[in-house]
Parts: sequence; C-alpha cells; structure tokens
Amino acid sequence: MSENTELNTFELSEEYQALSDAVREFADEEIAPVSAKHDEEHSFPYEIQSQMAEMGLFGLPFPEEYGGQGGDYFALCLALEQIARVDQSVAITLEAGVSLGAMPVYLFGTEEQKQQWLPQLASGQALAGFGLTEPEAGSDAGGTRTRAELTDGNWVVNGSKEFITNSGTDITKLVTVTAVTGTTTTADGREKKEISTILVPTDTPGFTAQKAYNKVGWNASDTHPLTFEDVTVPEANLLGERGRGYANFLRILDEGRIAIAALATGAAQGCLEEAIRYATEREQFGRSIGKNQAVAFKIARMRARVHQARLAYYDAASRMLKGKPFKTEAAIAKLVAGEAAMDNARDATQVFGGYGFINEFRVARHYRDSKILEVGEGTTEVQLMLIARELGL
Repeated sequence: MSENTELNTFELSEEYQALSDAVREFADEEIAPVSAKHDEEHSFPYEIQSQMAEMGLFGLPFPEEYGGQGGDYFALCLALEQIARVDQSVAITLEAGVSLGAMPVYLFGTEEQKQQWLPQLASGQALAGFGLTEPEAGSDAGGTRTRAELTDGNWVVNGSKEFITNSGTDITKLVTVTAVTGTTTTADGREKKEISTILVPTDTPGFTAQKAYNKVGWNASDTHPLTFEDVTVPEANLLGERGRGYANFLRILDEGRIAIAALATGAAQGCLEEAIRYATEREQFGRSIGKNQAVAFKIARMRARVHQARLAYYDAASRMLKGKPFKTEAAIAKLVAGEAAMDNARDATQVFGGYGFINEFRVARHYRDSKILEVGEGTTEVQLMLIARELGL
C-alpha cells in the first residue's frame, strides 16, 4: 500500500481502484438484487459466495503459491467496503472467511498445514470458522473453558463455543479452536491457563454445529453455537506453538478490526448513498425533501462520518502493511467506523421515514445489521480500553 497509495491524499493506485470498482459493480448487479430475499429467508447465499470465489476475493491477501491472488490485506478491505454498502451479511461471510478462517493457518501454520488447507480456503471452495468466544468467555477470552488434552498422540477436545461465523455451511470444512491445554505457574505462584489453538475438521466425530441463531441482523450470514464432545484430532493439528493461542488470536483480532472497520465504512457509505437518492427523489410540499435544511444537514453529517471512518481504516491498514505498530490505530478505526455505521443507519432511517422501517428497503436492513459492528470482534468498550491503555491510563 505504501508504494501504491498517496498517503497525503489517500488516493488509490490504478490497481486498487480497478479492484474497488469491479467489486462495486459486482455488489450492485449481483448481490443487491437478492439481498432482501436472503435476509427474509435467513438463507445463506451460496450462489453469491461461489461468484466471490470465482472472482478470487477469498484469496486476495494470500500468495499465489497457496492458491491466493498475491494481493494484500488492504485489497481485502477495499472489497469488503464495496460489498457492505449493499449487504453486510455477504461482507461478513468474506471477512470472516479470510481474516478469521484462513489467516490463522497462513500466519501460524506449518508448511504441511498451509498446503493442506489454504488452497481450499483461498479459492473459496471451502470455508473455515474461528472458535474463540464461549458462553462464559466473551470479551474476557482468557476465561476460555474448552479443554484439549493430549492423549496417545491425539488432542481430545471438549467444550463449547458461541457466535461462530461460517461454522455450519455446507462448504465449511474447518474450525480453528482455542482451548486450554494445560496450566503454568507464574513467578508469584499463581496458576495461569495455557491456551493453544487446535485445527478441527468439521467431519470429526463429536463436532456439532448446533441450530443457527435467529439473529436481529446479518440474517444471511451463517452463525452457530458449537459443541465438542471428545473430538479427537492428531497432535499435528496444533496450530502454532503450544501455549501461544492467546497471543496468536490477539494478533488475528488486531488485523480483523481493520477489516471490520472497512466493512463498517461500507455500511455507512451505503446508508449515505441511499439517503441521498431518497432525499433527491422524494417530494413533499412541492419540493424534494433534500431541499429542507434539516434533511440536508443530516446527510452532510453522514458524509463526514464516512470520511472519518475511511481515513481511519486506511491509516491502520497502511501502518500494518509497512510493518509498523497498528494495534491502537486498528482499535480507533473499529471504534469510529462502527459508530459511523450505526449513526448513519439511524439517520438514513429517519430520512426514509416509514419506508425506513420496512425490511425490503436497504436502510432498514442496515439499521438491524449495523448494531453488531459495535459489538462483534471487540466491543466499543474494548476498543476504548485498548486506546486508553496505549495512553498510559
């Protein structure tokens, strides 16, 4: 990104712009027409997922040697922004499939693990989930209770996970699971959980994706609670070093926050575009409602939120790709963009009036969908905590 982007203006290179334009066209022509249908039916859009796979979107940040496109994480973010304008469910399917499903294998896997899984995941032929959150361990991921015991050369996993995206589709082949694999004793004599990460193929006996959640939003995304009952996988399925699971998933979440910020920016942009269109077309009292200062100013503020959110995630992505520290910037981007999406969804709904409360209208879906952007992959409060910690508070 550093070579291809003018950081003083954040202008995209021709390559990045071409990608963004292509995905925007795809989103408008292929995703948007079926979005309301999948939302109403709570159905996973397999045909859209297949088309995204054909476009190479699931392989954007991965090297060609593993079936990827040889791009980078910023390219993924640009794609997510354009898709989320019209359908957040499809965007989160891509985001989770790449940053939570495939990326842990790429960053921490052995060469054998990469060769086994990445070609399937980077091509979009298969999806993977990231099993972190549990019924008793949400923001406090250190409270993990799922256990994995090493017995006769195998890991035996027992426990449960909650809110796991892409974990129960017909093409889900893998779930990466964080589990307690032992305990260590700290210098002051306290016991500390040793958390590791285990690769669990979904056809392993004892693994169950329970009934999908009936969610407020993101109705076309696949989200399940998972149970593990004596799930037995080879010792070689350990992902990364034993005891490094906590540190590894923190890195994954740091990167993922930039992707979620891009998605949220797209949602905010989508609300803005719809509000502009409706305010221009809708007439009351003999003129378009956009001629009313109250409506015009509301939409102007929406535009400002989008601008701030986009700059925030561009900056965080730039720092990450340059190898600079980016944890705080990622938290800021996630915070700003998530709030922008929710605020813009509320304002767009107000501009639409009663039509904004009808599910077949895009702004209504954004209103339901956007709330999770202030919760998932680190709540707003977690982002504030990370920012405050960096300030020494």
